[in-house]
Amino acid sequence: MLCGPKGSEMQPTSQCSVCGHRVELFELPGRTEKYCLECSADIATAILVTTEIDAATFAGRDAENLVAEFAQLSTRLLARSQSA
Repeated sequence: MLCGPKGSEMQPTSQCSVCGHRVELFELPGRTEKYCLECSADIATAILVTTEIDAATFAGRDAENLVAEFAQLSTRLLARSQSA
């Protein structure tokens, strides 16, 4: 069976679920999407920061710095996805 551009036998390469780059992709536990190195690092960090925000809020601690960090991550991921 032929697949890929113009019937080539190569499988089409997958692309990052966030930025669309066609590079080596990584899976994160509990996620079905695959990400490039930069996006996987930001997604993993966002997951951890979200967990810490929840824990701080539940314990009644200030989470302002964590929320600011999450906003920076979100902005970076959004910019990367829009440049695809």
